[in-house]
Amino acid sequence: MADEPIINHYLRQMLDMGGSDLHLSINFPAKARIHGNIQCLDDEVITPEKMEYLMKEICFPAKRWETFMNTHDLDFAHEIPDVARFRCNYFYNYFGMGCILRQIPSKILTLEDLHLPLVLKDICNYQCGLVLVTGPTGSGKSTTLAAMIDYINTNTSKHIITIEDPIEFVHQNKFCTIVHREVGIHGRSFPSALRGAMRSDPDIVLIGEMRENDTIRLGLTCASMGMLVFGTLHTNNAPKTVDRIIDAFPADEQAQIRTMLAECLTAVVSQLLCRKKGGGRVAVHEVLLKTEGLPNVIREGKIANLRTIIDAGGERGMCSMDASIEKLLDAGLISAEEAYMKSSDKNRFRPAFDAEKRAEELAREAAQA
Repeated sequence: MADEPIINHYLRQMLDMGGSDLHLSINFPAKARIHGNIQCLDDEVITPEKMEYLMKEICFPAKRWETFMNTHDLDFAHEIPDVARFRCNYFYNYFGMGCILRQIPSKILTLEDLHLPLVLKDICNYQCGLVLVTGPTGSGKSTTLAAMIDYINTNTSKHIITIEDPIEFVHQNKFCTIVHREVGIHGRSFPSALRGAMRSDPDIVLIGEMRENDTIRLGLTCASMGMLVFGTLHTNNAPKTVDRIIDAFPADEQAQIRTMLAECLTAVVSQLLCRKKGGGRVAVHEVLLKTEGLPNVIREGKIANLRTIIDAGGERGMCSMDASIEKLLDAGLISAEEAYMKSSDKNRFRPAFDAEKRAEELAREAAQA
């Protein structure tokens, strides 16, 4: 530990405190996200000279640092052996250089470890189609996808290609053959890496992030060719996910994309993290599965009808985000305020939220009396 990069000491301190993200910025102390809240790790203000040293010390080969100097933006992975991997995002802001390092657990957790919906096992057994795992930044999408790939790796014999920027979870071959490709190292871009994957006889393709039109289009093409494609989007629920994919394209292409999506979309798993009472966080999910009526809903643009499909599909494992939140609230795992803030239908949780606030006011009044 004595000779390791200085930034590792911050990372170890963050991990000891149960943190997930290290935030470093010039003119501020090192900070970390602990159970959803940002906290200072110490009182030492980081100078421009120290920031450059911290960042450059773990950024290699030299070409990678040159890329950052030219573009002022860089993503890569850093590892503390036998401790954890971290996804590093380097950037420039008003004060100069800055970075955020997010923990990627060294141990790949299983679906059972994460208490994920049982229906995800059924999704892992699909032979083809597009499966989207969505949620805001930091909601655990990568962790959920890693657990699903691990389930497939443990129970089937497939050829899996992952395309990521950077590679996060590294899977060891069990019964599957898994090929990890990193954008910028093993391929120029997501689209070019995906085109190469299409010619490599994959059964399953994992696309780390479906940001560009070309990436989305090629992902849909792979799914329509008979591959099982996993992808991620930064959306909070199934209707917004469908809208986001279609709206990513110019108006004259949307009809074609709508038709392709209607034919190959097999599941949307949306995920949010809620603060637990007493500390920590717990995941809630919305699950949409393909039904006979789903393709027509997408083709005709009646996205609001997705709610009806989800509500009617409870026996198959479908559930809405608000229903999942309500289960946690009823179980006493989250506060009414947290449920209200994370829900889509605020009126559904308003009575509980108001009652909780009133109880807190009464408790304060009693304490002051």
